[in-house]
Amino acid sequence: MNERPITVGLLGCGVVGSGVVQLLTEHAEAIATRVGAPVRLGPVAVRDPQRARDVDLEQLTDDPFAVIADPEVDVVVEVIGGIEPARTLVHRAIDSGRSVVTANKELIANHGPELKALAGEKGARLEYEAAVAGGIPIIKPLRESLAGDRIRRVLGILNGTTNFILTRMAEEQMSFQDALAEAQGLGYAEADPSADVDGHDAASKAAILASLAFDAEVLAEHVHREGIRAVTSTDIDHAARMGYAVKLLGIAEEVDGSINARVHPALVPRTHPLASVRESFNAVFTEGDASGELMFYGRGAGSLPTASAMLGDIVTAARALRAGERPNGQTVTTKPIRPFEEVDVQSYVLLDVADAPGVLAEVASTFGAHGVSIKSVWQEGRADHAQLLLITHRAREAALQATLTDLRGLGSVRDIASVMRVEGEEL
Repeated sequence: MNERPITVGLLGCGVVGSGVVQLLTEHAEAIATRVGAPVRLGPVAVRDPQRARDVDLEQLTDDPFAVIADPEVDVVVEVIGGIEPARTLVHRAIDSGRSVVTANKELIANHGPELKALAGEKGARLEYEAAVAGGIPIIKPLRESLAGDRIRRVLGILNGTTNFILTRMAEEQMSFQDALAEAQGLGYAEADPSADVDGHDAASKAAILASLAFDAEVLAEHVHREGIRAVTSTDIDHAARMGYAVKLLGIAEEVDGSINARVHPALVPRTHPLASVRESFNAVFTEGDASGELMFYGRGAGSLPTASAMLGDIVTAARALRAGERPNGQTVTTKPIRPFEEVDVQSYVLLDVADAPGVLAEVASTFGAHGVSIKSVWQEGRADHAQLLLITHRAREAALQATLTDLRGLGSVRDIASVMRVEGEEL
């Protein structure tokens, strides 16, 4: 094979970057066959070129701009993470006409539209398969394979750390704090777990999926976000007793021309495929007019799964470069973002109430006054008080919030112990 090699410049060489280097080396022959030319690693920008590393690197520099300016570099791979300096570097690379491959969900979820527009203008590619769900292919299926279908809804388990925590709470009867401590000990959660347990990570991914599924501009700031800190062992037990699993879901849907994207804990029926996703695995579930229901499942993080997705993007960019293809940018339409308060949802409400005659009727009347229909009720007496668990039919979120406000004013209601949504049951 005498074709000129395609040279990859790498920005960052941490866990994922090292995986990219490893796979580029180990799979060099297969990649060359698929591209039609060798793909080689060029300069690599790192903070400390003197530090010992698990992979062999020949062209190390502490200047990322030098990587972008190198005339031999054809494709820039960004694995620095965060907004800056990644945004400036990616912008500079695309502006120079180079295609970019990134796994940076935060960057794409907040600045994706401007970077995609620049890539279209400069004839470069911006590939980001690894930004959502690690090694699970979901970006290309939404952008290409399902382009002929109308996707109504996308929902998924988009964060492996929170799924691991909720699995431990359900299967080992652990508290949230104990399960979090185990996740941190295993390296699944950072010392500051806020990005995971407060839903920031999943919200960025939900924004990216919504943008692709509905050909619209959806940013992380448009995503309603709730984390799992408030989920208790009691919630997990009640859910299991009623045939549900508790999962942190990222959800995007288009209804009547407007888009809603949200992240929150939810009760998922045990019969739904997402309920069986355990440990640190991820899954994305799509609902389309023609394709019906599809689920994409696998490792959502880790060095090699994420690097594998990035290698796929490198091959895509390299093939386009060899063929002289000018990428056609995704046509983005302006669609209104529907506030969460205007979304119809099913809900789980756990109340601590006085154990006295007429309490259930008073509570039911309060729900009915706001047009929130109760689907099922479960009550357990505890000395002079009782726990009252209600599952509603779908109703406007604003109506549910108004109901909760009135419930707090009832003398018979001691506490609203928990409120979560129910997904995957009623449409």
